[in-house]
Amino acid sequence: MGSLKNDEEIEQMGDGSAKEAILYVNGVRKVLPDGLAHLTLLEYLRDSGLTGTKLGCGEGGCGACTVMVSQYDKSTKTCVHRAVNACLAPLYSVEGMHVITVEGVGNRRIGLHPIQESLARSHGSQCGFCTPGFIMSMYALLRSSREPPAEEQIEECLAGNLCRCTGYRPIVDAFRVFAKTDDALYTNTNPKEGEEFVCPSTGKPCSCRLKVPVDDKCASVHNTACGGERYNISSYSEVDGSKYTEKELIFPPELLLRKLTPLSLTGFNGLKWYRPVRLQHVLDLKAKYPDAKLVIGNSEVGIEMRLKRLQYQTLIHVANVPELNILNVKEDGIEIGASVKLSDLLQVLRKVIDERAAHETSSCKGIVEQLKWFAGTQIKNVASVGGNICTASPISDLNPLWMAAKAEFRIVDSKGGIRATQADKFFLGYRKVDLQSGEILHSVFLPWTGQFEYVKEFKQAHRREDDIAIVNAGMRVSLEEKGNQWVVSDASIAYGGVAPLSLAAVKTGKFLIGKSWNQELFLAALQVLETDVLLNENAPGGMVEFRKSLTCSFFFKFFMWVSHQMGGDNSASLSVPLSHLSAVQPFSRPSVMGSQDYEIQKLGTSVGSPEVHLSAKLQVTGEAEYADDAPMPSNGLHAALVLSQKPHARIVSIDDSEAKSSPGFAGIFLSKDVPGDNRIGAVAEDEETFATEFVTCVGQVIGVVVADTHENAKLAARKVHVEYEELPAVLTIREAIIAGSYHPNTEKCLKSGDVDACFRSGECYKIIEGEVQVGGQEHFYLEPQSSFIWTMDGGNEVHMISSTQAPHKHQKYVAHVLGLPLSKVVCKTKRLGGGFGGKETRSAFIAAAACVPSYLLNRPVKITLDRDIDMMTTGQRHSFLGKYKVGFTKEGKLLALDLEIYNNAGNSLDLSLSILERAMFHSDNVYAIPNVRIVGRVCFTNLPSNTAFRGFGGPQGMIIAENWIQRVAVEVNKTPEEIKEINFQGEGSITHYGQQLQHCTLAPLWNELKLSSDFCKAREDVNHFNRHNRWKKRGLAMVPTKFGISFTAKFMNQAGALVNVYTDGTVLVTHGGVEMGQGLHTKVAQVAASAFNIPLSSVFISETSTDKVPNASPTAASASSDLYGAAVLDACEQIKARMEPVSSKHNFTSFAELASACYFQRIDLSAHGFYITPNIGFDWITGQGDPFSYFTYGAAFAEVEIDTLTGDFHTRTANIILDLGYSINPAIDVGQIEGAFLQGLGWAALEELKWGDEAHKWIPPGCLYTCGPGSYKIPSLNDVPFKFNVSLLKGHPNVKAIHSSKAVGEPPFFLASVVLFAIKDAIIAARAEVGHHEWFPLDSPATPERIRMACLDQFTEPFITSDFRPKLSI
Repeated sequence: MGSLKNDEEIEQMGDGSAKEAILYVNGVRKVLPDGLAHLTLLEYLRDSGLTGTKLGCGEGGCGACTVMVSQYDKSTKTCVHRAVNACLAPLYSVEGMHVITVEGVGNRRIGLHPIQESLARSHGSQCGFCTPGFIMSMYALLRSSREPPAEEQIEECLAGNLCRCTGYRPIVDAFRVFAKTDDALYTNTNPKEGEEFVCPSTGKPCSCRLKVPVDDKCASVHNTACGGERYNISSYSEVDGSKYTEKELIFPPELLLRKLTPLSLTGFNGLKWYRPVRLQHVLDLKAKYPDAKLVIGNSEVGIEMRLKRLQYQTLIHVANVPELNILNVKEDGIEIGASVKLSDLLQVLRKVIDERAAHETSSCKGIVEQLKWFAGTQIKNVASVGGNICTASPISDLNPLWMAAKAEFRIVDSKGGIRATQADKFFLGYRKVDLQSGEILHSVFLPWTGQFEYVKEFKQAHRREDDIAIVNAGMRVSLEEKGNQWVVSDASIAYGGVAPLSLAAVKTGKFLIGKSWNQELFLAALQVLETDVLLNENAPGGMVEFRKSLTCSFFFKFFMWVSHQMGGDNSASLSVPLSHLSAVQPFSRPSVMGSQDYEIQKLGTSVGSPEVHLSAKLQVTGEAEYADDAPMPSNGLHAALVLSQKPHARIVSIDDSEAKSSPGFAGIFLSKDVPGDNRIGAVAEDEETFATEFVTCVGQVIGVVVADTHENAKLAARKVHVEYEELPAVLTIREAIIAGSYHPNTEKCLKSGDVDACFRSGECYKIIEGEVQVGGQEHFYLEPQSSFIWTMDGGNEVHMISSTQAPHKHQKYVAHVLGLPLSKVVCKTKRLGGGFGGKETRSAFIAAAACVPSYLLNRPVKITLDRDIDMMTTGQRHSFLGKYKVGFTKEGKLLALDLEIYNNAGNSLDLSLSILERAMFHSDNVYAIPNVRIVGRVCFTNLPSNTAFRGFGGPQGMIIAENWIQRVAVEVNKTPEEIKEINFQGEGSITHYGQQLQHCTLAPLWNELKLSSDFCKAREDVNHFNRHNRWKKRGLAMVPTKFGISFTAKFMNQAGALVNVYTDGTVLVTHGGVEMGQGLHTKVAQVAASAFNIPLSSVFISETSTDKVPNASPTAASASSDLYGAAVLDACEQIKARMEPVSSKHNFTSFAELASACYFQRIDLSAHGFYITPNIGFDWITGQGDPFSYFTYGAAFAEVEIDTLTGDFHTRTANIILDLGYSINPAIDVGQIEGAFLQGLGWAALEELKWGDEAHKWIPPGCLYTCGPGSYKIPSLNDVPFKFNVSLLKGHPNVKAIHSSKAVGEPPFFLASVVLFAIKDAIIAARAEVGHHEWFPLDSPATPERIRMACLDQFTEPFITSDFRPKLSI
């Protein structure tokens, strides 16, 4: 055991003090040994076998690791339940608490909790990797709620959880039932005197909110609830929010009686961990260890130590020091202890706002509003006021507010002496504050505001929710009446995100004082402000023009807001024109509402039915296993990659001497150690397993290190010193074009008609030319890349479990690198935590690296990439550059398209040529163009190889087309929708690559969408809104799509399956496809169930394995249901044909009887099925053929609203319609549509990759800046359209695929570009206000920067010209 306290402290604590560090996990008592201070709670839980809690990012940004931590608050005599990120929580920080993981909520053996059941039934889990985190966030909310939570509270509690699959709507729907107000068990939430409180989560008497001293009642509650076991199991019929099962684990009685004691423990590499319980103890420790870091939530220090590689030897956990946890409401203000958690501060401030006079709490309201968008609930539950202040981040959301609100920071020294300093004097420089050695921040004093004193918060981030600020601000002004003028008596303005520290705009504040509050003052102050806030061209963070404009926009918003506040009650002279009120109206988000409209075309027992995902119940309980969940044997090793730090260089030397002396080191392996061939590649062998002489990107694998733990392997890998001779690097498409840097033999051309003759003919009313830049996108699958490899029979065989969409490719890579035949290598995949193309080819080189030490050492090796390494090394969606020349008639009829299209492949070919080809095929989108010439080139750059991503180049080709369509509309003064309609392809149309369209449903689908969206009325409403709102604008758009289904490489359109029928009537199906959340296994099982006319529950699919179905194509191209469904059906039909002679002679009462009878007749009940897609093929020499089996058509409508002053936007409505034939499973298909749309919305409007290139000189060359959820923002729940409606076209069966269905995975993705074009429509309205009616480019993603800088006005004019185009890494 570790030393918990000294003798003197033990005496002071009394007899109830503990002699050992303990923790309860899911009701089980755990003793924590000394030496684990370096561990997080997540590492401890997963090492203990509780793998339901997932590692998604390691920085508290995705919520996959969410658990509930409960502790007893002796001051309020209540049990406090909080959702926290286990990946950040130090293990010892939860000592003396009760941790409940998803396994403790419910499981298949004892029954599911209603939260789990509801999420499963609502189709709220697809890949399932994020699911336990959502369950725990919701569970913690219910356990901590005294009354049913409002829908807003439910959505707020999920702000810290990300999902890449579902689109969030079904998750919200699943949890919405728990917000119902007529729940029988919730009606008694305010017990009368003498009555017991009924917990809203359990429906049983509970200590959660009791305000009476704890006595033996707690023990009796424990006995009643547990009955000698962990749970009492009770059944329930339907989950409707009104009934709860009696399964909650109650708070352990031992912890109720346990007294808080100091801790002194240790960790790896001499780390010391202290938990003082008195202020003086903190001060003594700080005097003894001046460099010690104080931690509470570990949300900053944890990231510094793990991601920034900073080493702190002493950590002092001050969360439990009473003197630092004060929250005193006084006559002159509120005193806030430095250790007060942000969620507690939020709660108290909301209460204060309700209770005190409105004018006193202006600062409080500003802080409450800022905290709403500060971070997810899990972070706010642990992060502290003092931690946020003393971190001194230049983008802290709260520090500018403290500064503006005249807050006073109280500082205590080692002798207990307290001094005070004003907040605006506290920040001295980058991460430097006014704390001397031995001093700590004690508390913050926030004064009440006076009459006519106003404080306001501002923030603009890439994503509204749970995101760090680009720029934020706090502003305060105090006015007094002099004559009939309002004069500024005091003012303070502070900004974050514009300097190395939170910056007080001192000159502007002084300028305001003594002057009348009017328009003249505002305009003059704006001039001063521009000199107060200075940013140089290459300032870290970039976006300099945007950040400068935001400082002005925020000040304008503040001026308008104060004027509106004053004008409302006191002075007509300060009133704000109605059309300008949009500058100050707060954002208010309604709850997500969605509709799903489809028909069920049932075939047999299961096909056509909206069945729940087969793994849903495993996923909601955390029992579903992923690659990294595989238990490690005692002799297992962990691997970490040695990566290049340069974009292009010659390797001069590799020094591994320091690594070899690293703790737990077991070996390092370089190119010289590869037993087989070091050359690898998806299509061309243009990569190396381990770099030999040259590196061609940052993140290229140079070697692999293995050690006894994951952390030790990473530590040893970092100690490998590589000396480089740097060489010139090509980092962008434009640089590649200039340098002629292309991958060999990758220039492609498609021609139809005669483009040049058309341009010369004079037919064209106009010929326009332009460029479209399309940014890349990170896959951000929640489950990082992972492989677990081991040998058998002394190395004669190699087996692996991999997170891959292409097990056969892993098999090939490993066999190739080890010099083994394919027959001796087996790859298995149970399920993926998301893939989206990112695990098709770029997962294989990771397995190739890890197989070398496993094979040579004859020991199991597991490799799981950290999120930042995953993002830096495995490639993304290709960025594209399109150069177009388009000719058209006066009516807007298209005549000719001449297009040059380039993609950024990175340093290897991978699948880039096929992606380029698909982009070229889709460059017409749905438009008939008589004359077409498309030339494509694959650029070689010194970036990690880009790869497949949902849509596979199709979306890039189509978005380029939609851009020039929109420009044509401007040129002929028509709406984009009119131009689209007169150019639509139809039945019998011939594409530019010679394929005739058959069964084209574009027209009925488009017309149905237009009608259901009431497009004309929506346009009138938007125009009306825009006429009456100067600073907020709305926009509309409709976008169609036509997505070709098939692998464009003909040989890949094949599939195999193995079907086994057992004598009990159950069926085991194995096929070559991989389940990654898309519901492939569920659909295939439905095909088998209907084929045999048996219940779906009788069909089981275990895993995908190369020793069951060989040579399988990757699970990609949206075609897997078509391919594997048909292969399984083939196998089922073979078995049925063998059964038929038996079944025809007897009247069997069940399939089990038939199977048993066939067995006794010696009939083979196993069959291998096979399917090839017929009638496809394309000849690139002639430029003609049918590359696609058929097309999936769709269309989308969107209405958005933008804030023209900040670039903030939200999607008010999104209506989507797709033609999916007769869906095999409409519920799964709708989930795919919603998920694809949200992922596409990220690509079109949120997610921006920033590389160290010419556009971003503040980033080291070739390095990826956006390499984690802290800097790369995928859509959150807050980004879901307010109204999200999905419908499937009815009555159009697809004759080309199994059971008349159509592929769904990729086609909906592009439809999200409708949001980008709706944004552009809104920007057009904004630009019209200042007389700009010309066409302008809007690159994707349409981030707040691009939106705001396109909305020209007086606040952008000082910084940009009208043709300004924000920088983009392409």
